[in-house]
Amino acid sequence: MRLTKSTDIALRIAMRLAVLGNKDDAPTTREVASAVEVPYTHAAKVVSKLQHLGAVEARRGRGGGLTLTAAGRTGSLGELVRELEGVDDVVGCEDDPPCPLRGGCRLRGALRAAQEAFYASLDPLSIADLVESPTGPILLSLTSRPGD
Repeated sequence: MRLTKSTDIALRIAMRLAVLGNKDDAPTTREVASAVEVPYTHAAKVVSKLQHLGAVEARRGRGGGLTLTAAGRTGSLGELVRELEGVDDVVGCEDDPPCPLRGGCRLRGALRAAQEAFYASLDPLSIADLVESPTGPILLSLTSRPGD
């Protein structure tokens, strides 16, 4: 199983925000995107989704910026990844053309169970857990690229 690029970016952004804390000089989406080396347009879409999920707060204007909410910091990583990934199956049994085995295949159920086991392994973790040392100091050392 491989996470979507969007989920990968969301987790990197959440981790970056977690180590920065809720300072008065909260970073902009552009600054965070640059620090975690993702395109601004992708980061903007992901930040919007994280806001919708209640994991990130974005304030506009002077003194604005991004902060990770308490729910984003300490909420279940498994739940966050489930929300970001959606409820789609690992394989596309009902795609066009649909799989001819779908009426009696046991693979779909086995893959669903494996997918849920993957998410369940993330359930006890939080973004706060992910930024403990050595990851946190590495995230703090990231800077925006010149010209960004």
